[in-house]
Amino acid sequence: MRQEEMRTPFFLIDEKRLVQNLEILKKVQDDTGCRILLAQKAFSAFACYPLMRNYLAGTTASGLYEARLGKEEFGGETHVYSPAYREDEFDEILKVADDVVFNSPAQLRKYGHRTKAAGKSVGLRVNPECSTQDGHAIYDPCSPGSRLGVTVSEFDESLVPMLDGLHFHTLCEQNADALEVTAKAFEQRFGTYLGAMKWLNLGGGHHITREDYDIERLEQIIRHFRDTYDVQVYLEPGEAVVLNAGYLISGVLEVVHNGIDIAILDTSAACHMPDVLEMPYRPPVRGSGIAAEKQFTYRLAGPTCLAGDVIGDYSFDSPLSEGDRVVFEDMALYTMVKTNTFNGMKLPDIAILQRNGEIRRIRTFGYEDFKGRLS
Repeated sequence: MRQEEMRTPFFLIDEKRLVQNLEILKKVQDDTGCRILLAQKAFSAFACYPLMRNYLAGTTASGLYEARLGKEEFGGETHVYSPAYREDEFDEILKVADDVVFNSPAQLRKYGHRTKAAGKSVGLRVNPECSTQDGHAIYDPCSPGSRLGVTVSEFDESLVPMLDGLHFHTLCEQNADALEVTAKAFEQRFGTYLGAMKWLNLGGGHHITREDYDIERLEQIIRHFRDTYDVQVYLEPGEAVVLNAGYLISGVLEVVHNGIDIAILDTSAACHMPDVLEMPYRPPVRGSGIAAEKQFTYRLAGPTCLAGDVIGDYSFDSPLSEGDRVVFEDMALYTMVKTNTFNGMKLPDIAILQRNGEIRRIRTFGYEDFKGRLS
C-alpha cells in the first residue's frame, strides 16, 4: 500500500527508525548489563512488540491493563507501578506482573506480603527531591507536594526487609547530566539502603536515542550503581524507544483568513496529539519553518468546536490548498496512547512503514469506536 492510498489522518510508524533506536538501546544493555524496559505509557502499538522484544528486556506498566498488554503481547519481564492500587484489581495484577512497585509505605504494608507470597519482586518508588527539569512542571515528579514517590523523611526503615528494589523516576526528555545530578541526590538520601537491594530502577525520561545524548555518561552511572552496590540496574524509557520513529499524516480541509491564513486540518490537537495543548509544545512539520521564515505562513488548526484547537503557526515555501497533506513528525510517542474522540472525531488509522518500503495498515477506526465508549 502507498501513503496516497491511506485516508488522512493516520499514524505511520517508521520501522527502520524504530530499529535504529532499538539498536542503540540494546548496545547500552550489552555494554553495562542493565535491562531496558519499554514504558508503555508512551507507546503501546503492540503490532510492533514482536520486533521490539528482540532488543528490550520487557515492559513497564502504569496499571492493570498496560500490564496485561505487556504480558500478553511483549513477554519478557513485566513491571508495574501505580500511585495506588485497587483492591479489586490487585490479584489480577499479580497474575501478570513479575515486579510490583509501590508508591508509599502504606501501599507496601497493604500489598507487599501478598506480592511476596505470589513469588513476585517487590519495589518502592522514592522521591529524591531533586528537580532538574526546565519548563515541564506538569511532568516533574519532584515538584513540591508531589504525590509520586516516598521522600526520605517519610521512608520507613522497618519495611526494608520486604523490598527487593528501589525505583526513582524524575526526568522528562533529558540528557545524562540531569540523571547524574539526580543519581547523586538519590544516593545521598537512599544509598544506605541499596546494600539490601537486588535491583535499582532509574526510571524513564532518558533521551538516549537523541543525537546529542551522552551515552558514555549514562553508562558510567549504570556501572557505578552496578559495581558499588551489586544491583541489577533497570531503565524504562518511553520516548527514547520511538523517538523520531513516527508521523501523523494530515490533510487540509480548508483555508480561511482572519488576520492570518488559517489552514483547517482533519487532524485535531485536542483529539489526536493532546500533548500539544497539555505541555504545551510545537510539533515539527516536514518542510516547514517558523512563522514568516518562509514565504507562506499559516496557523494550523483542528476541525473541532474547541476554539483553542490550534497546533501552531508554520511557514511553507508553497501555499497550502484543500487536499494538501501536512506531515507531523516525531508522532509515535504520547499520541496513539492519548487519542480521544471528543466532538465525535474519528481516530486516526495506524500503519507501519516497513523496512522494505511497503506500508501495512494495522488498525482502522470508525463510528463504532466512538459509540462503543459511550452509553
